[in-house]
Amino acid sequence: MTTYAVTYVYTDDSAARDTHRPAHRAFLGGLYAAGILLASGPVSDDDMQGALLILQGESAEAVSAILDADPFAQQELVAARAVTEWTVVFGPWAA
Repeated sequence: MTTYAVTYVYTDDSAARDTHRPAHRAFLGGLYAAGILLASGPVSDDDMQGALLILQGESAEAVSAILDADPFAQQELVAARAVTEWTVVFGPWAA
């Protein structure tokens, strides 16, 4: 399996994110339990709020298809998503 770093940039609708966060976290928890999601968490700065997710998958397209089922994606709370192959050199996920 290949490792992918995924970034989400969220829309400005924080109230909707609050509403759908339990379903979003349950979805990610299922991916973690299945060994697909290795790590995730929010990122933010003065200009944006989003998340960084580390997943394993067969291809960037396969990872994107999995994340299409994320409740945040289904509720159109993700304004932008980038899926980038990541070669892990050091750390617990290094090959």
